[in-house]
Amino acid sequence: MKEIRFIHTADLHLGSPFTGMKGLQKEQWKRLKDSTLLAFDRLVDYAVEQRPDFLLVAGDIYDGENRSLRAQHRFQTGMQRLADEGIPVLISHGNHDHLSGKWTRFELPSNVHVFGAEVSRKTLAIRGMDVAISGFSYGERHVKESKVKEYLPAENRDAFYIGMLHGSLEGETAHAVYAPFTKNQLLEKNYDYWALGHIHQRQELHADPPIVYPGNTQGRHRGESGTKGFYDVRLSKSGAKLEFIQASVLQFDEVEVDCSGAVHMNELLEACSSSANRFAEQCGPAALALKLVNLDAEALELIQEIPEEELLEAIRESVEAQDTFMLVQRVSAARGNEGGELSPIAEEIIAKMDSWEIGDWKTVLKDLYRHPKSGRYLEPLETGAAEEVKSLAAEKIRRSLGMGLNS
Repeated sequence: MKEIRFIHTADLHLGSPFTGMKGLQKEQWKRLKDSTLLAFDRLVDYAVEQRPDFLLVAGDIYDGENRSLRAQHRFQTGMQRLADEGIPVLISHGNHDHLSGKWTRFELPSNVHVFGAEVSRKTLAIRGMDVAISGFSYGERHVKESKVKEYLPAENRDAFYIGMLHGSLEGETAHAVYAPFTKNQLLEKNYDYWALGHIHQRQELHADPPIVYPGNTQGRHRGESGTKGFYDVRLSKSGAKLEFIQASVLQFDEVEVDCSGAVHMNELLEACSSSANRFAEQCGPAALALKLVNLDAEALELIQEIPEEELLEAIRESVEAQDTFMLVQRVSAARGNEGGELSPIAEEIIAKMDSWEIGDWKTVLKDLYRHPKSGRYLEPLETGAAEEVKSLAAEKIRRSLGMGLNS
């Protein structure tokens, strides 16, 4: 049975600024800032070791249109390593690293093919088999129209056909909608595989043929929790086998800390340290949000008396004594059965925020995003980012107007 093997990755977001991280030590900040680059190194290391027939990068190699010098150099170095091993790489740039950005250009080695702004096809010869790969790069940041109609359908049954598309399934609300498509539109092309990008949560939209998002290679905030990576794909005319390969060097997540019976601060700190340590043993390095649960009335009162930053600093120092890298981003508390109630005004404000859709958040935050200085550093306001803002705002409201706790 004829078979090809390739790596499907997307959304590397090299050079991600990790905005909003406060109170970090120098080494913590460096580990966080380098995480997307280290995840990329893992991708290249795997490809060099496994020697697939080719590698597909379906958009957003870089985090911004003004690609950082360091990120570009890291990518060029990785591409040269793959060139030295004779591994072709096909790239389609996405909305974050579109072709209209301004950057200091690096010359990529000859093994790299970059799709232009119009849909085109590149054919590879793999062990006597033709592999026709179609794709395009974003010519500008916002590609709102569907591009699927521009993909030529498959016409040779003996060849393999792959489509690369950085875009959104119609009706998707978790991310900004770019280059929208429907599953039926893709299936009508009779391709053997669709390599998607843009959505940071890995998912398989269709099994036969595979229509796949690999997710991003490294989480960048709590909304991108869990392990991240890419797919090692073995494709034949009878089907495909996809193996997920972890690339992320640290994991974003939330962990509940059982505080049953804790009435003194040293007991709370020990509970936080133990919970973080257990997570590290299971999952490795991480950036965590800790949620204190099962607090009795006395412990609730103890936490209320401590400024938020001071509590976070103490917990960080307790956790940092461990060998594994563990960053505590934030700490919140769940009200126990004996806890007090939120004030009516706090309840009303939080309930109002819970009812907001993405359009409401854009209206509320429009002045911030339009500001000439702050706007350029902000992530696009998509559903994941809005949920993060809502969570932080609700916690602040609870601290200011209610119990100071997160329900």
